[in-house]
Amino acid sequence: MDHGTVGSAQSGRLLVEVREEGSSAVVTPAGELDHHTADLLREPLDACLAKGFSRLVVDCSRLEFCDSTGLNVLLGARLKAEEAGGGVHLAGMQPVVARVFEITGADAVFTVHDTVEAALSGEGEAD
Repeated sequence: MDHGTVGSAQSGRLLVEVREEGSSAVVTPAGELDHHTADLLREPLDACLAKGFSRLVVDCSRLEFCDSTGLNVLLGARLKAEEAGGGVHLAGMQPVVARVFEITGADAVFTVHDTVEAALSGEGEAD
């Protein structure tokens, strides 16, 4: 299931792809995640949770920028996923995006993996 660009394409700065991998949904945002594009990620994350996927893997390898609004979208998805007994796993973060998570302390509340494959296999998880 590939949603391509979700929502209006007015900004064209964020594309989001979604695919199913077993019991997980892999969501890949590509471009800039900010105040103007946050809903383009929020909508497919919410849709995955509504379809029963409580384990979301966000492939950040193509994410070039993330501001506080984007961070809040991911934190909101994390809370919803945890309420459903799952979680949000981040993979392949670029240094510029990883720095935002580091500065805000958000890296402490997410499980972060080097690759999508590691996130899907559960490598590095405490549980």
